Amino acid sequence: MTRFGLVWRLAVQAGALLLLGPVQVLAARRGWKAAGLVPVLFHRLFLRLFGIRVAVFGHPPQPGTPTLVVANHVSWLDIPVMGSLVPLSFVAKREIASWPLVGHLARLQRCVFLDRTRKAATADANAAIATRLAGGEAILLFPEGTTGDGCRTLPFRSSLVGAARAALAAPGAPAEIRLQPLAIAYTGRNGLPVTRRERPEIAWYGDMELAPHVAGFVRGGPLDVSLVWGEPIPFGAASDRKRATAAAERAIRTAIRHLSAAR
Repeated sequence: MTRFGLVWRLAVQAGALLLLGPVQVLAARRGWKAAGLVPVLFHRLFLRLFGIRVAVFGHPPQPGTPTLVVANHVSWLDIPVMGSLVPLSFVAKREIASWPLVGHLARLQRCVFLDRTRKAATADANAAIATRLAGGEAILLFPEGTTGDGCRTLPFRSSLVGAARAALAAPGAPAEIRLQPLAIAYTGRNGLPVTRRERPEIAWYGDMELAPHVAGFVRGGPLDVSLVWGEPIPFGAASDRKRATAAAERAIRTAIRHLSAAR
């Protein structure tokens, strides 16, 4: 991608933000359905501009169905890729709220922020997630707690899945919440399978600096991504969150193995 091409794409994306941002703020304040749809359009524009092609398998949550989506985490690219599928809100670490531009975008996405420096942080986040789930929304969290290199999936933590049980206790809550796995794999670059050498241009993990990583992503060319929606796992008042989390983790690992074998 040339420098002019990059500047042009960023200008188009910035224009979309200026146009859609005020609409999203108003929709979120008034509880309009557009509050879920505007981010989807914004993310789809980003994918189109930067040549990210998405293949989706399985069935996403039905609109209005309270769903806690759990996914593996590879890169900052996961957000626009997953956010382009259906209306979703993400669970993010509190630090992101203060990042320039990124924090503003996260608030427009209606993220639930988790402050890891406070002991009561998980309980606070669970309460916020529970309120949204009880309202029939889909909330996505990354149980690994951090990004991986795309070659392996880290162990899942079950603490935030406790929000599903808290949602069941909320006033007017449904009798059951759906826990739905979502697997993501970056499978191709310029029409060829992604190599280990190309991984640092896609996956953002460890102590990698963001600027060189983004520069590598921009130079690398069109990117192919595969996502697999797993079968929803019913979660009721008597469900064990650790077992439910383990079942979602197994489903994601299996989906990623199948995607790898198909390359």
